[in-house]
Amino acid sequence: MSFSSNMSLLEGARTIALRLRQAGFLCYFAGGCVRDRLLGEPLHDVDIATSARPVEVLRLFPEGRSVGAHFGVIIVPVEGVYYDVATFRTDGVYRDGRRPECVVFSSPQEDAQRRDFTVNGMFEDPETGEIVDFVGGMADLKNKVLRCIGEPAARFREDSLRLMRAVRFAVTKGFEIEPSTWQAICDHAGLLSRIAIERIHDELNKILLAPRRRVGVEMLADCGLMNVFIPELLTLKGCEQPPQWHPEGDVWTHTMMMLDRLLDEGQPVPSLELVLSVLLHDIGKPPTRFFDETAQTIRFNGHAEVGRQMCSDILRRLHYPNAVVDAVSSMVGRHMSFCDIKKMRRGKLRQFMASPWFDDELRLHRADCLSSNGLLDNYQFMLDQKKEFEAWKALPKPLLNGRDLIDAGLSPGPYFKRLLNDLYLEQLDGRLATREEALAKAHAWWRANKLENTPEGNGES
Repeated sequence: MSFSSNMSLLEGARTIALRLRQAGFLCYFAGGCVRDRLLGEPLHDVDIATSARPVEVLRLFPEGRSVGAHFGVIIVPVEGVYYDVATFRTDGVYRDGRRPECVVFSSPQEDAQRRDFTVNGMFEDPETGEIVDFVGGMADLKNKVLRCIGEPAARFREDSLRLMRAVRFAVTKGFEIEPSTWQAICDHAGLLSRIAIERIHDELNKILLAPRRRVGVEMLADCGLMNVFIPELLTLKGCEQPPQWHPEGDVWTHTMMMLDRLLDEGQPVPSLELVLSVLLHDIGKPPTRFFDETAQTIRFNGHAEVGRQMCSDILRRLHYPNAVVDAVSSMVGRHMSFCDIKKMRRGKLRQFMASPWFDDELRLHRADCLSSNGLLDNYQFMLDQKKEFEAWKALPKPLLNGRDLIDAGLSPGPYFKRLLNDLYLEQLDGRLATREEALAKAHAWWRANKLENTPEGNGES
């Protein structure tokens, strides 16, 4: 649904409802818009349910689109806003775990029974605002309870995305899932594997971007849904850490605390990339964990780099866009670099801070520290450096490239990359200002390391 006029969502929906009623058809607002209106939350769409058949809706609204007519749904535009107008129906058999094979047009009472949760099964009279409730949704809404309509297992077998939606509603609306509904989620978590991964990650995003994201992640793990799409996260449970650095406990506890830390007062709303990087930042610890007998401590050597690759694999498996994969895997791969920032030369530090995701990386580091040993000295150091280097975020173009070295008489080889990087760091440090100075430095470097310019030295054969 797009919104491009000053007409409110409700005014447009009432225009449709009035025409349907004037033609003699029953018509209600339905589902989530009724729930959100009662909760006092902003509306993102308004769905309309009616006794009019699709052909009758199209007769009244010839500008409508019959993209969902097979399921009784017509899309009707009103001044640039698009509304779903659906005929009251009973769904047929669900064979794919997502949509019914057919529908039978029916009554409001029967239509309410096919919906997922009681709080989503209410109707509203578009003229009087009266709530029409056949499923006990008003009582559950008042008590903040999420309850399936009818038999919970049947609802989840019909549409297995409801398993994720239940957790999402609990997190975003503050509902408590009633026991029989929760048990059915646990018993049927494996059905989620029937759902397209894009739909799963859309629901996951909504959970992760909600303030109560920690609760959502813990629920996904407890009921078994997490095992369907990110089983690697469950290996964080029981993965012990050195207590002198992590008095809070295992890697799972540490990660959950970090999700909470994103809520700290004064911190802006986190981006999806930041939340995903927090969730996955230590994903490389379980496969790299070992006990150092000499030092008598637990170590996770190389876990950031291992985590970078695991993170990339996980997010690609979940069909996240390349931009999200690149940002999150980079932040995960670099998160341990903050330990060495005070030792970095000036140019290297500028390079480090030039990352397009550096602000998110700072917040990741802050949450990491506050959820473990509590030491924020490196964080504060970087805040100070950030102020100093703010004007340098756009790094200058390197004075030399590989073609320049070849034109200067240097034979190409693997050492070119190291030489060019050293020259660039000298440039960022302020020690090289012109192309001529860089070329002189390159020749001096080559003379000092000239064995690397031979076939034996550069690896060529």
